[in-house]
Amino acid sequence: MKRIIVIAALLILCNSLFAQTTSLFPADKAKQVNPDTHLVLAFPSEPTLGKSGQIRIIDGADDRLVDVLDMNIPPGPTTGNKTPAAPPYTTVPYEYVPGHFTNANTKPGTPSGGAVATPNTYQLTIIGGFTDAFHFYPVIVHNNVATIYPHNNLLEYNKTYYVQIDPGVLTLKDNSFSGITGKTGWTFTTKKTPPPVNSQRLVVSADGSGDFSTVQGAVDFIPDKNPKRVTIFIKNGTYEEIVYFRNKTNITFLGQNRDKVIVCYANNEVFNPHPSNVATNEMPGTFPSRRAAFMGDNSQGIHLINMTIKTTAKGQAEGLLLMGEQNIVSNVNIEGSGDALQVNGSVYLTNCQITGDGDIILGRGPAFFNHCELISHGGTYMWIRNTSANHGNVFLNCRFQTIAGKETEIARAPTNHGKDYPYCEAVLINCALAGISPVGWGPVGGDTSNVHYWEYNSTNISDGKPVDVSQRSPISRQLTKEKDAETIVNYSNPAYVLGGWKPKF
Repeated sequence: MKRIIVIAALLILCNSLFAQTTSLFPADKAKQVNPDTHLVLAFPSEPTLGKSGQIRIIDGADDRLVDVLDMNIPPGPTTGNKTPAAPPYTTVPYEYVPGHFTNANTKPGTPSGGAVATPNTYQLTIIGGFTDAFHFYPVIVHNNVATIYPHNNLLEYNKTYYVQIDPGVLTLKDNSFSGITGKTGWTFTTKKTPPPVNSQRLVVSADGSGDFSTVQGAVDFIPDKNPKRVTIFIKNGTYEEIVYFRNKTNITFLGQNRDKVIVCYANNEVFNPHPSNVATNEMPGTFPSRRAAFMGDNSQGIHLINMTIKTTAKGQAEGLLLMGEQNIVSNVNIEGSGDALQVNGSVYLTNCQITGDGDIILGRGPAFFNHCELISHGGTYMWIRNTSANHGNVFLNCRFQTIAGKETEIARAPTNHGKDYPYCEAVLINCALAGISPVGWGPVGGDTSNVHYWEYNSTNISDGKPVDVSQRSPISRQLTKEKDAETIVNYSNPAYVLGGWKPKF
């Protein structure tokens, strides 16, 4: 009996010391928690993330295991073929109901999407109803803070949950944290109901004070092909998450402050590769790429305003990838690595800063850039893949500059997997340049008669004087006011470039 009392006393003491030194979010016994919340532990010192043990989320009403994150499973490939073979991508369709997935194959207590939890698989979670699923990091540590990412859409409204963390999942040098056990160590209760289904404005706040805690949670709530515009207002904060949606329409993502709303993730082509069985299928609505931080496929009327979107990984890794029509990007910082921005379908970009390592802009267009700034770390600014069906990339009053004195070309259009792009188009009107090689443009193979490498009134950033274009590539062309007045007027008009669409926002 005395031994039991001593053990109980020690457990109480340990819990007391834990409470004094570590803060939890949501706080223990918190109410009105968003079901899309992340779980955050702030320690007195930097924790070490282990490679074994589990994190469990359990329904307090019936002790049902709702979700489990198994640290034995690696997050995803990091070095291509040198890592264990990835599991087959799930192909089982499922029905999505706002708040949760109803397919029996999305089993609570396992990685979402039906992945088999063995040491030779990677973590998988379903994002935005993309049944192929994504690799993800179940726990991310920055300095003293560890953020736990439950599988998407498994927590529900009007539920009380308790969290258990096995010893070894997170450890401190002084061994003062040994996990969380039992039913009372960390509990929280979700909101009773979601926002009204016809809401025209949703608020996202990382601190849990909004309608949703994540950008993805808000996107998932909006029905596909919604006829009425919905504004997702994103409060200042860092949202470290992959955002992915498909078949969405009329959504405005409005950040509170361009530099203080940051959507980011360490994603790239190695970590979330094109699946080998669909890599060549890039038709609208089936676009297989999953390597960007923020992705929209087959979506129309998407407006991104006042925010920073970036990947924090190196490699082929866009910050932003948009597939669809009549999309607008305004007052946005976009940062990527091998590619920073990919756009396929009509898009209007204004007052944006786009920074990358190489092929900074990738895609098939048409894209109109107005008063944008492009910053290269040394790579070519764009790889243009438009066909004769639409225009390519047009830049009006934009700035192109490299850093650290490096020199590069404006564009390239080589053969890609046996495909040529004889109609590739990049047109610069009234743009300021720095760090561009004298030849200006990269090589184009095959017939170049329909290539539009055009410039009008390019000036130096340094002194505002006309650029010396005497050594420009022979396949490029300098437009003149005397001979090309109509062309200059046309290409200065977004509607002309974007197939008749007149951007309004």
